[in-house]
Amino acid sequence: MRAWLLDRLGGKLELVERPVPEPHAGSALIEIDAVILPSYLQDYVEGKLPTYIAPDRPFTPGSNAVGRVAAVGRDVWHLKPGQRVLLSSHFTAGENVADPAQVLLGITSFGGPSTAMQADWPDGTLADYALWPVSALTAVEGLDAVPAEVLAAAARFAVPYGGLKRGRLAAGETVVISGATGAYGSAAALVALALGAGRVVATGRNASALAALAEVAGPRVRTVVLSGGVKTDASALRDAADGPIALAFDMVGQAGDPSATLAALGSLSRNGRLVLMGSMTVPLSINYLQVMSMGLEIIGNFMYPRTALADLFALARAGLLDLSAIQSQSFPLDALTEAMAAARVAGNINSVVVDSGAA
Repeated sequence: MRAWLLDRLGGKLELVERPVPEPHAGSALIEIDAVILPSYLQDYVEGKLPTYIAPDRPFTPGSNAVGRVAAVGRDVWHLKPGQRVLLSSHFTAGENVADPAQVLLGITSFGGPSTAMQADWPDGTLADYALWPVSALTAVEGLDAVPAEVLAAAARFAVPYGGLKRGRLAAGETVVISGATGAYGSAAALVALALGAGRVVATGRNASALAALAEVAGPRVRTVVLSGGVKTDASALRDAADGPIALAFDMVGQAGDPSATLAALGSLSRNGRLVLMGSMTVPLSINYLQVMSMGLEIIGNFMYPRTALADLFALARAGLLDLSAIQSQSFPLDALTEAMAAARVAGNINSVVVDSGAA
């Protein structure tokens, strides 16, 4: 099979011929149809993201993807050859322990037992076939007419879905999405609407990105271009909500300034919740008395539950979530360099996929 091989972060990346893996207990061999590329993949490959921990030997990168089961190993009772599946990079150890280790397959480990998990599962999806743990596979049912490159976008929705569920978003509530100009923030707005949010206040500093989101999201979305002033922006968010704000969802990536997050926190009504899922690079200093006297709740959340993708597919089948709202651009497997460059500059409602059948 063809597979991209990276010898180390910042090292040589080349398309090579490798043996097709043999499935073992608890795994399935997947024939890959489409791989969705994160915007940071080029920086990752070039070794510009020092917090990421890659395997200590040459490996195939690549995370979430869509494919079909080619073969299964022992101890696999539900998945069958020929089934369409979505491969999630988020893999959690299945042992019955209080704090099971987690890894992002094809991307990074987090030290400790996670490093051992990565050693057992070093390779990602940028290949003709991928060997994958079955607990990180979700069967795609009832969406046969949806193209693989559109289904691959479901992985983008899964990340904010995890945070919105953790934040207990209820039907009819108003939610502020901080970082709505980014890929995951825009997806968060669409997922919040699918889950029944009465109003979404989408915020960020890029007016054109907010306008693009509002166009596809519809009238329940209002946008606020942030000024950088915490009190001014918190007031603008409350004005846009035109009512109590129950939940704020922070999806700002690599933020070096906490003002957007603090504005979202300051916009909350009494007993409101703030979910943190971004990647701020500076400390977040909060007003203790504000949080205490307002009864506010701050919730950190990483990734999503194992059932997230099946839940999203159910929303899509019900017509509540339009997976095609994220517009995809496809590249063939051998054009990975061009695809990574395109992903790096893709708009907030666009995605780039590597499609084995793309011309």
